[in-house]
Amino acid sequence: MEALIAQKYAKAIFETKNSALISEFAEVLNNLSSAFEKSKSICSTLSSPLLSDDNKTKSILDAIGDKVDAKVINFIKLLGENKRLSLIPSISKIINAKLQKETNSYQGVICSNKQLEKSEISQLESTLSRHTGSAISLKEIKSDIEGIKVSVDDLGIEVNFSKQRVKDQLIDFINRAF
Repeated sequence: MEALIAQKYAKAIFETKNSALISEFAEVLNNLSSAFEKSKSICSTLSSPLLSDDNKTKSILDAIGDKVDAKVINFIKLLGENKRLSLIPSISKIINAKLQKETNSYQGVICSNKQLEKSEISQLESTLSRHTGSAISLKEIKSDIEGIKVSVDDLGIEVNFSKQRVKDQLIDFINRAF
């Protein structure tokens, strides 16, 4: 249900047909989304019945500042009036996916327990770009995976080379053999 509502808000943003304004919406909503992810207290504050909707909206508007377009401010106010400030991360995700699709440029993640060299990352990017026909940029994240996992969610790509996966496939192969 939440995704459907967020989809409608994202659709309204794209109906402006102003690419500069859409980029500004994306930037502001991405910044707010990352703040929501980093601080769980923000999410609990937004869902708190102790604060009025006006105070919640005002705190979000104070966080983004006054140097943004009036339409972005009005959009945040609209979300606050309708008690939908918690939809900001979902709306941001939808906008990012659509912008990536329009520009044919996608972002992915490399998870590994070792630091990869820049040349290895660029080689992975070029290989994936060649196979998909899209521009792909990869960001490295330190993980406890013994191996490497590359994923580009918006394209549905996931490549995983790890000890655990080989072990699971070997067990599955043995089970099917009997």
